[in-house]
Order: sequence, then C-alpha cells, then structure tokens
Amino acid sequence: MKRIILLTFATILAMATTSAKDYGQAATIKIWDNATAPHSNGITTPETETEPNRLRNTSEAVLYIFPADAAKATGQAVVICPGGGYGMLAIDHEGYQMAKWFAANGITGAVLKYRMPNHHPEVPLEDAEQALRIMRGDVSGAEGYTCPKVGIVGSSAGGHLAAMASTIGSVRPAFSVLFYPVITAVQGKRHQGSFINLLSEERTPEQDAAYSLESRVTADTPPAILLLSDDDKTVPPVNSTLYYNALKANGIVASMHIYPSGGHGWGIRDNFRYKEAWQDAVLDWLRRINE
Repeated sequence: MKRIILLTFATILAMATTSAKDYGQAATIKIWDNATAPHSNGITTPETETEPNRLRNTSEAVLYIFPADAAKATGQAVVICPGGGYGMLAIDHEGYQMAKWFAANGITGAVLKYRMPNHHPEVPLEDAEQALRIMRGDVSGAEGYTCPKVGIVGSSAGGHLAAMASTIGSVRPAFSVLFYPVITAVQGKRHQGSFINLLSEERTPEQDAAYSLESRVTADTPPAILLLSDDDKTVPPVNSTLYYNALKANGIVASMHIYPSGGHGWGIRDNFRYKEAWQDAVLDWLRRINE
C-alpha cells in the first residue's frame, strides 16, 4: 500500500514544474515537497542562497534535467547529488556544471536538489530514490528524458547519499560515480559535520554503524568508481578506500583514482590540476560498464 501511495504521489507531482532558478536545464521537475513527501525534514524556514549557488534549508526536492547530446547518446543517465555536508548544496560545480559536461558526452544529467535531512536521514534518501524512479521511467514526469541505465553521481556528502542509494536504498542505481565521498561514521575517519546534520550530535553508536556504508555493501551493490585527492583534509581518503575494499570483498566491479593533490571539493572546477584526468577516467569506465 505504501508503494502504491508513493507512486500515486509521483504520478501527480513529478509532472509539475517549479519556478526554480534557470541553470540552463531543458526541464525542471518538482518531485515533491514537505507537504506531500513520505516524510518531512521539519524545515519551515525559507530556502536561502547564502552565496552564489549555495542553497540552504532546502525543503522541496527538484530535478534539473540536462539531456544527452543526441549524436553521442550512450543510453545512460545520472542523478547528480551535490555535496555540502548535508547542510547546504553546492549546486554549481558539483551540480549543474557537472551535468552539462555529462550531457555533452552523451549522458543525460539530472541534478537533484534534495531536501536537507535536518536529522531525518530517510529524507534525502527517498528524494534520491524517487529521482531514480523518474529518470528510469518507472513513474511519469520525465517523458522524453528517461534512460534504460540510470546511475548516480555524488560529491562529498552527496557521495554519501549516492552510496546510501547504492547500499541501503530500495531503488538501486545501475552504477555510482563518487567524488571524495563521505562514507564512514567511525571516529577518527569521519566527517563529523555530515553526520551531525544527517543524524544529530546525540546519535547512538548503532546509528553510526547503520550509516557507515562500508559495512552495508553486499553482492547487490552496483559498480562504482571513486575519485579523490590524497591530501584531502576535510573528508579523509580512508572513506573511499574502505568503500572500495568492501566492494571488492563482495565481488563488485570498482575502480578508484587517487590524485596526489587537490584537497576537497574540486568537482569540475578548472583549477583542479587533474580535471582532465578524472574526466577521461570516468568516461572510459562508463564506456566499459556499458559494453
């Protein structure tokens, strides 16, 4: 019954558009908001943009779709989850700019403005799951833009969301592309701010364990490519290595690229020395898993 209700909401709401900002997208799809979603994040204050393209207090889930270049279309699409420590969304260089690059290379990019968890971890996950349903065509709303193979891309805390969808989600992506992801809540290895925003400062050890995603990998987890810098002081590189090792222990196709420098949060910025290298690596990997 819950699934029927969920899909009914999707059929009605995914077709609606929103007056959100114009990022150059071909379509804007309102998934749902706190009034209609399965769960609310409890945020009642208005969404704000505290600096250019840094969104806070998001309580309305929206997809911004950038369709693949038809001449290069691979039959793949990605739901893109920007980072921001589960406290805001860096929707430019980890969102729509990245989507435009994927689209130019034949892969439809759908940037997800997900709702901040505000200590409700189920909220961003259900947004990501519904975005995957929409882009796969399981529910209406993205006609003309759906693809048979829909993966997920995430940066930093958005990488944690992408890995949640890949491990504990009920709707699994076909693959995941993870940029310097938050993965583990283990003390000394975690990004504390992300887990405070996701769960709370008073969370239990059991909650930390449940959302330490290296322990949630199974044989059903989709393939992944991880990209990060060795000198990342914000999210320790061990987050990625833990996830990679768990994938390989379960026989999952995986690749990991650790660049010597760059720190954290580089996304698709031109000043990242290894931008061309990561782009070549991602496209090559996506071609290989698409064969």
